[in-house]
Amino acid sequence: MSTTRANTKDRSAVRTLLRLWPYVRPARARLFTAASVAILASCTGLVIPLVLKWMVDGPIADHDTAGVWRGALYLLLLGFAEALLFGLRRWLVARPLSHVEAEMRAGLYRHLQRLPVAFHDRWASGQLLSRGTTDLMLLRMFLAFPLTFLLVNAVTIIVGVIIMLLQDWALGLVILGPAIPVMITCVIFERRYAGVARLAQDQVGDLTTVVEESVLGIRIIKGFGRHRSQARAFRDLSGTLRGTELRKARLLAAIWGVIVTLPEVAIGAALVLGCVQVADGSLSAGTLVAFLSTALALRWPVDSIGFLLAMSQEAATATERYFEAMDEVPEQEEGNRAAGPHRPAADSDGLRFHHVRFRYPDAPEDSPPILDLIDLHIRPGESMALVGATGSGKTTLTALVPRLHELTSGHITLDGEDITAMSRQELRSKVAVAFEEPTLFSTGVGDNVLMGADEGELDRALSVAQADFVYALPQGTDTQVGEQGLSLSGGQRQRLALARAVVGAPRFLVLDDPLSALDVHTEAAVEAALRDVLADTTALIVAHRPSTVQLADRVALLSDGRITAVGTHHELLRTNAEYAHLMSGAGEEPGDESRTEPGQEPREESREEECAR
Repeated sequence: MSTTRANTKDRSAVRTLLRLWPYVRPARARLFTAASVAILASCTGLVIPLVLKWMVDGPIADHDTAGVWRGALYLLLLGFAEALLFGLRRWLVARPLSHVEAEMRAGLYRHLQRLPVAFHDRWASGQLLSRGTTDLMLLRMFLAFPLTFLLVNAVTIIVGVIIMLLQDWALGLVILGPAIPVMITCVIFERRYAGVARLAQDQVGDLTTVVEESVLGIRIIKGFGRHRSQARAFRDLSGTLRGTELRKARLLAAIWGVIVTLPEVAIGAALVLGCVQVADGSLSAGTLVAFLSTALALRWPVDSIGFLLAMSQEAATATERYFEAMDEVPEQEEGNRAAGPHRPAADSDGLRFHHVRFRYPDAPEDSPPILDLIDLHIRPGESMALVGATGSGKTTLTALVPRLHELTSGHITLDGEDITAMSRQELRSKVAVAFEEPTLFSTGVGDNVLMGADEGELDRALSVAQADFVYALPQGTDTQVGEQGLSLSGGQRQRLALARAVVGAPRFLVLDDPLSALDVHTEAAVEAALRDVLADTTALIVAHRPSTVQLADRVALLSDGRITAVGTHHELLRTNAEYAHLMSGAGEEPGDESRTEPGQEPREESREEECAR
């Protein structure tokens, strides 16, 4: 599973963050207004030292009590105005930035739904989850605070330095002394922090993956007594993440030490020099108070540079990670009507495979294809069983029909029309699929079966799949099945998946060993109901049991990625030794036929042995 750790050495944080502009653009008016308000608030704070200068050199020096009270009122009004303006800034950014985050999260979710299955095979789910949660939270925090205050603090520092130079240029130069060392430190810090921030966020994704897998696989963990080993694995990853976070903390402490210490030393030096000047009469006490007050007012803008840069780097990394997923090429929404052989839809030709070859996109070019030159014709209204040994490519072949994977070469036609000439929406409205490992969602039974179809189809579909057990559940078809449907048995989940496939009487049906988890009596009842459905449907059925094979009109034998024999069940029993061996129960164990990577052994599957009838 990819963790997509990127090289950050040549990355520009500014260029990366500029990719957020299309999302921020609708809120630009309020964000620019908020930044202007914040600058005004910050500059209002710089007026306070000037009022202090007037008070010290004026009313205080002249013992004017009324003037002192008037100056105190000015200070109170300035403080109130500053607080009000900063509150207005927060109000201005809160709503648009929450909208930006919501839009980015919704956009990521929509994009993930459109990405091909091959993408989801490569990426760990925890990495995608962390991009849609933690990374977007970092981006919202960046847009709400560092983005504004990097500009606000820069303007404040420039205005403050100008004010200090106008007060006394010599003291101003003393204050400016640390500027160059601080700038060099910031450049070094930015480069080093970028790599560590990226590493930490990738490790958060890895940790999220482990947590998600542990929750979903809790029955396996408990059943095999592996909770201690899982806890150790989690502790190791947590320790690794902790070490990375400590590296971030050390870097932040280093830059903060420089940024805080050097300006403090400069302020101390200015204080000593200013006191000397006041003592010899070359500088007024009010001017020194105003100068030092301005310098102290700039402490926060200067001290905050370190963590603002850190937050900006984390936001740049989050942006990079977000767009790594968004830059993946989605499935094409519309088909190309000139993509392959095409006959009018009125020509019923069933399902055809023409010289189909398939190799996984990330497999080496010189590796043998999973499927090689498949030629197969399933006539209209005919059901064909697909039989083969473990790892022969049965599940992969069925996944090509609804275009869960794209062909390497050749083409597949439905009633004479190339499936690549159709949009995926059109194709998948014609082809219904039931997988051996049924996936249910955390919603009601009825919603899991219908998946947006007409509610009038629910009872018929449940009847075909012999899933009448749902009516005895606490809330009937509205009963929540829980995450992954684990509150139901394997056979119940498989029957609901089968009901989902037959909803709406699809023209083409692809079933991947749909009865493997059923007991003998339920299987017989489902088969009897399925015969009525299959009589009007063109169907391809991956089968392991002879009872399932006998649902089909004909059987195709898949061996080493090729169709080696086609005929009826009894014909192949008499004429094909490999088929007879598979049907004897000695050669195949049905189960989840997972993808086999080049150079890897196929995963073993399990079933009850059943003798051929």
